[in-house]
Amino acid sequence: MLAYIIRRVGQSVLVLLVVGLVAFAMFHFVGDPIDNMLGQERTQADIERLRVQLGLDKPFVVQYWRFLEQAAQGNFGLSYRQGRPVAEIMIERLPATLELAFVSGLMALVGGIALGIFTAINRRGVSANVVMTASLIGVSLPTFLIGILLIYVFSVELGWLPSFGRGEVTRIGGWTTGFLTESGLKALILPAVTLGLYQMTLIMRLVRTEMLEVLRMDYIRFARARGIREKSINFRHALKNTLVPVVTVMGLQVGSIIAFAIITETVFQWPGVGLLFINAIQFVDIPVMAAYLMMISVMFVGINLIVDMLYFAIDPRLRADRTTGGH
Repeated sequence: MLAYIIRRVGQSVLVLLVVGLVAFAMFHFVGDPIDNMLGQERTQADIERLRVQLGLDKPFVVQYWRFLEQAAQGNFGLSYRQGRPVAEIMIERLPATLELAFVSGLMALVGGIALGIFTAINRRGVSANVVMTASLIGVSLPTFLIGILLIYVFSVELGWLPSFGRGEVTRIGGWTTGFLTESGLKALILPAVTLGLYQMTLIMRLVRTEMLEVLRMDYIRFARARGIREKSINFRHALKNTLVPVVTVMGLQVGSIIAFAIITETVFQWPGVGLLFINAIQFVDIPVMAAYLMMISVMFVGINLIVDMLYFAIDPRLRADRTTGGH
């Protein structure tokens, strides 16, 4: 078990290095940040002085190694656009994104598992067929279109919910939250539904498919023949064996919620790191772009590592295989 964890951690570090290298190399083809930082009356001396100050005169390998050293210490340099430490800017924006991702992920997990179980158990019922038909909306429509439709219905036509912004927030230490204010909760509803709808329908359909397959197993038929209650069969036996492949998708979807919050944050002008990344692309703010992609990479790698560890807790057959392989 320990050797497996060490090997997975080593693979994770290698992945982060490769992702960082690819991302850092791509940024050199985005454009020259000097053009956006200096005005029209700049001189060649001004350009050279700023290039030296930012370290852009160094070779590519030196720039990348310097970036890795500073990133390991939580220092991603100064924003070319704002002239402030990137880590400070990210920390300011991160609570909004994490708050949105938490609500969206919770909705996707709870709603997806509950609806998946419901549609699997009542697969021939009218209500289950209605849910399955409605789920096609979440799978088929792009995220930005869902957000625009929700804004039109609930903000423009009905006027119930705000169409942009985060609302009033409360600061608790270094953390800002909208959970404690009415306007903050209202502002969170539409972007959370927009971001979590696709993940919820995906998890629902996966849970339904896996549970239908498990319910056809011989041991489920044997349990029914023994007279075990249907509720116990569905939730104690079938659901437990359904969760092994579902955990993988859940882990990836939690990471994708944060990674792909860019579209939702842009549509609703949500002040998170996704919107910060979009603005950084427009202004060729390379340190902010690099910090964002490294953060997303760390989240995906960390989530995948946690998912691998959860396999051992959920499926005892994996533990048996590891033990047998070790002997």
